[in-house]
Amino acid sequence: MVAQDLSAPAPVAVSEPPPRSPAKPPQARRDPYFDNAKYLTIVLVCCGHAWEPLTHSGRFATAAYLVVYAFHMPAFALISGYFSRSFDMAPGRVRRLLTGVVVPYLVFECAYTIFYRWAQDDWTYPFSLLDPWYVMWFLVALFIWRLTTPVWLALRRPVPIAVGLAVFASVSPDLGGDISIQRTLQFLPFFVLGLTLRAEHFERLRTRRVRLIALPVGVAACGVAYAVAPWFDAKWFYHRSSVASQGVPHWAGLITTPALLAVALVLTVCFLAWVPRRHMWFTALGAGTMYGYLLHGFIIKSSRFFDWYDRPWLHSPLGELAVTVAAVGLITFLCSWPVRSVFRFVVEPRMAWAFGEPRDASGKATAPTEATAPTR
Repeated sequence: MVAQDLSAPAPVAVSEPPPRSPAKPPQARRDPYFDNAKYLTIVLVCCGHAWEPLTHSGRFATAAYLVVYAFHMPAFALISGYFSRSFDMAPGRVRRLLTGVVVPYLVFECAYTIFYRWAQDDWTYPFSLLDPWYVMWFLVALFIWRLTTPVWLALRRPVPIAVGLAVFASVSPDLGGDISIQRTLQFLPFFVLGLTLRAEHFERLRTRRVRLIALPVGVAACGVAYAVAPWFDAKWFYHRSSVASQGVPHWAGLITTPALLAVALVLTVCFLAWVPRRHMWFTALGAGTMYGYLLHGFIIKSSRFFDWYDRPWLHSPLGELAVTVAAVGLITFLCSWPVRSVFRFVVEPRMAWAFGEPRDASGKATAPTEATAPTR
């Protein structure tokens, strides 16, 4: 209902009301729960990368590393799948795929290669867009996953098929390393699962009962990780090669891959159950997780190239705490609006010059909508 201006003269009665200008469609409100989940997930990603050098000298750090690596990328893939449900190859969405995934991949893959050449003084290190370096594999996987979204949505049982492909990849040593195909296929089930989820599924996770169940499960996972820390190889959670690279027979992937997927799913559920539902001080940072993901690799790799972890005190409990605080502070800064405003031109470029005017099915030009306008 439109409020009437009491200071204006009374309108003359007419048989039909005067035409109104069409109201602008309301903008979709961001759900703080998902922004909180995205921020906390990227925090775990950064902490996991920062903890890796500490695993060689500390059992507690190794246990924390194992727990985080067991589910943080599956959770990232699941949330990405949930927000890819509307991808249907429409021109506007293809445009967003190109500007939000392909262009950042091309820019940052080249930037990381130049960075490696400079830091290692190896100017012969090759450029290769088919062999993603470090964190860049996820953008390749996301591009493939999202491009195949219409196929998964058309299938009656997409998740079992995705699990079958993951198992097939884990037992196939001859897939090669191009486009990170092993990781793309072995993390695929979580993206596909995200495609099948609806808001009510996340509502069920946020009940008091599920949260109470998740607490002892999480504690038990930490206890198991601490017990196996001296001998368990974290490479099982990387999913970047077949199981044969772990020194076990190929057929073992028929058992280990579903088991690892199940563990990751349980821990992801526990994590999502405890994500806050209300606005927090970090909620707004959830919109900048891609910035944090793409940029933090330069700092993490610098710590390796320039031997930042050579200081013995960093391998003490106080040092491990300091590394954790530094990792959280780093990723928080990289997700903040000042960093986003500086790097938006490469992470979320508009590129209006490269695309035609949005048009409907009949070829008539249309105004940008939520589906065609780039998300900022």
